[in-house]
Amino acid sequence: KSTLMKILSGIYRPDAGQIWLRGEPVRIASPQQAQRLGISTIHQELGLMPDLTVEQNVFFGREPYAGTRFNLAPRAMRRRTEELLDRVGLALRPGDRVGDLTIATQQMVEIAKALAFDARVLIMDEPTAALTERETEALFRVMADFISPHTAIIYISHRMDEIKRVADAVTVLRDGRWIATTPADQISVAEVIEQMVARSLETDARPEPHDASAPVRLKVEGLATEDLLREVSLEVRCGEILGLAGLVGAGRTETARAIIGADPRSAGRIEVGGQPVEISSPADAVRHSIAYLSEDRKRYGLLLDKSLVENIALPSYGRWSRGIVVNDDAAVQTAERFIEQLRIKTPSPWQEVQYLSGGNQQKVVLAKWLARDCDVLIIDEPTRGIDVGAKEEIYRLLEDLAAQGKAIIVISSEIPEVLRLAHRVAVMWEGRIAGVLPAAEASQTAIMALATGQLPEPGPASISQQPDGAAVPTTTKEGA
Repeated sequence: KSTLMKILSGIYRPDAGQIWLRGEPVRIASPQQAQRLGISTIHQELGLMPDLTVEQNVFFGREPYAGTRFNLAPRAMRRRTEELLDRVGLALRPGDRVGDLTIATQQMVEIAKALAFDARVLIMDEPTAALTERETEALFRVMADFISPHTAIIYISHRMDEIKRVADAVTVLRDGRWIATTPADQISVAEVIEQMVARSLETDARPEPHDASAPVRLKVEGLATEDLLREVSLEVRCGEILGLAGLVGAGRTETARAIIGADPRSAGRIEVGGQPVEISSPADAVRHSIAYLSEDRKRYGLLLDKSLVENIALPSYGRWSRGIVVNDDAAVQTAERFIEQLRIKTPSPWQEVQYLSGGNQQKVVLAKWLARDCDVLIIDEPTRGIDVGAKEEIYRLLEDLAAQGKAIIVISSEIPEVLRLAHRVAVMWEGRIAGVLPAAEASQTAIMALATGQLPEPGPASISQQPDGAAVPTTTKEGA
């Protein structure tokens, strides 16, 4: 899907085929030509420049001028930027630096930038991946305002509820081929999924109960940071998947980064295998057999211009080297083993990972830490930007790893994903753990209540408040 959209936006050139725009054949040779034709694209990977301001990003390369090319019109640029920000519901100043904004806010700036081109065709590739529910609603209002008899939107998403809500027609691609186009009101979510994966999927699967007597592999007590986290305490046992849920900005990623020493913590204690450890850097975390898979795999998880062999072997080179001499055969054999085990689709172990699909890139990130044989895996947004079929493969891989005794923390913005995977769900709100729910009692309603700071009415399986302000479930069910 993303490849097709890059062709339509002039980034890639097709080897065959014809593109028609407003009934006329067109040839799109560059992104600039696509923009002149009225095609604006919001890519899954944001294209903003962090060191520039909001208004500089919105108008980069086409700044308004007063009279000559040497006389900028800053007031006009600022006024137009303010109009666009208001249109997408952002309370920002045009002079704010983009690098200081959250990912979700940057996404909305990207949308404002696309609207500034006076587009007639708007291509949106996973536009809500980093947005909160409120920001998503604002986006949908912008889309409704944009649509007219003379405009169209191509909306790429793996979120079926969004597709059913906003689409007039649903087109499914699989392995680079067109499968079907169906009116949205004439196809069910289950049918869309079957078209995408060519097989039926269990869409409401839930994990089997976990052995509560298994040893605790990772324990965190009273974790805090100067700016956000407050008294975060959690534990995950061998063979368990702990879901970490919450709204954008609640502190989920910050918790993971504090655990692995990527960000400084002001308080807190960490135990691995029952022993207190000091972790002040990601290297310390790896030495204690803790791996972190970032939500931004392309920036922090992969060397995009390197091969699968080099990426998978990277954390383990010390095991295969003597001095400066590396045993390349061991690296290749390890890569080939995980390519087969994880079913990574690639023409060669030496293929550069930048040319793999998002799902296969995520498998490469997972493979490199499996090659290192880490006991604790903290995985942030494991299926962001991955299609439904690849998601299910990732889910089964994580379940298999848990069955092998790995302790896994899954951070996800998709509540159905958390419910699908987690034996227990810890929900964060404003930098702390608002509550922990066993799988049998977790639901979208219960998770959202905790994620928004609301507590259900007391009952046989209610949420109780502890002295430190953290909420925990109380239940009479055995083993919960």
